[in-house]
Amino acid sequence: MDKIQLITAELRRLRKARYFGKVVSIGGGLVRVAGLVVHGSVGDRVEFLRESGEAGGGEIVAIDRGEVSVLPDGSTEGLSIGIRVELLFAPLLAPDDSWIGRVIDPLGRPLDGHPIDSGVEDRGFRAPPPPATQRKRLGERLRSGLAVFDTFLPIVRGQRIGLFAGSGVGKSTLLSALARGVEADVVVIAMIGERGRELREFIEEVLGPEGMKRAVIVAATSDQSPLMRRRCAWAGMTVAEHFRDQGKHVLFLADSVTRFAEAHREIALASGESPSYRGFPPSVSHLIMSLAERAGPGAMGSGDITAVFSVLVAGSDMEEPVADILRGVLDGHVVLDRSIAERGRFPAVDVLRSVSRSLPHAATEAENGQLARARAALGLYAESELMIRAGLYAQGTDARLDEAVRIYPALDAFFTRKSGSVPESFQMLSSALQPGR
Repeated sequence: MDKIQLITAELRRLRKARYFGKVVSIGGGLVRVAGLVVHGSVGDRVEFLRESGEAGGGEIVAIDRGEVSVLPDGSTEGLSIGIRVELLFAPLLAPDDSWIGRVIDPLGRPLDGHPIDSGVEDRGFRAPPPPATQRKRLGERLRSGLAVFDTFLPIVRGQRIGLFAGSGVGKSTLLSALARGVEADVVVIAMIGERGRELREFIEEVLGPEGMKRAVIVAATSDQSPLMRRRCAWAGMTVAEHFRDQGKHVLFLADSVTRFAEAHREIALASGESPSYRGFPPSVSHLIMSLAERAGPGAMGSGDITAVFSVLVAGSDMEEPVADILRGVLDGHVVLDRSIAERGRFPAVDVLRSVSRSLPHAATEAENGQLARARAALGLYAESELMIRAGLYAQGTDARLDEAVRIYPALDAFFTRKSGSVPESFQMLSSALQPGR
């Protein structure tokens, strides 16, 4: 990159003037500040300038006559009336190619202890999606490294799928397997509200050095403010768009959209929006849908963002608000079932409740025939499973059910298999459909 471009970009980021206000009231989790109404906007960042020299930040969430309401990043402890507040304006992100292999926070600051370079182009956190009439169609089928995704639940370039699971069912492990296995030029992972102790473990053991060679991780741990947790998803998507606009294929993983929506709920309720949808504010629907729409096929001449959005579903409730909203705008959903995980099968994908909308176009006629036969056998077995396990089914009563019982163990084992290619996966499926032959 030209040094002149970098210097020009840094000069452009210098503020021509500084604007200050002062705290006039504190309460209800919000800080009211006078003196910033003329220049401040909703979404702008501010900094509290304490006499002790310690500084803390916050974001403007509402504007009234003569005052702006600021939601602090942390506790209001230590703040007092009269403290000066500096307006920092809306934050911008300037992704750079050198961010590959790095771990950053939602504001683009390094979390791995090393300096980081900024790119030349400043990007907003909430960019619009590519124009709908100019977007490409879904692309070719991608190798995932997992047999169940290469066959029953294919992922194609530019597809957006949801991963629905309860806690402790193997969601993070599956995401890491997709991060390592799916064909892509760059992988961007937004870790929203994750436990702090898991970040290093995910980087060093789950993802590993090979996975980090093509990955950018944007992380906001569970102890951080809802402002940072919400911004984490936007920051991750902004980084993905940087590489997409270079013509690259980007795999974007968000873990999880539920925590993203919960962070927004905290902010929206604090700013005065009323809860309406099982405790979520009305704006949460647009928030989730606008994030999902930014992923997908790019405009002609640009790259694509293939996205996997994870959703935490309590008690496998697929009708809870976040799951219901997201499922309606995606190109497929994968359900992880706790009962499958408890009997030791990983990934614990419930194939019958999962669907990829890239089918049948992503597979050949022969491959679709294999999938239809396997799904029919799985459905028959599921309908009669209690009777079969109780020993109440007599072989020979139903020829189709006899076949389902015969091939079910091989199919169940097939779902755990790894694969080097899509044809290899279908060869393994063919063997599972003809055990012992």
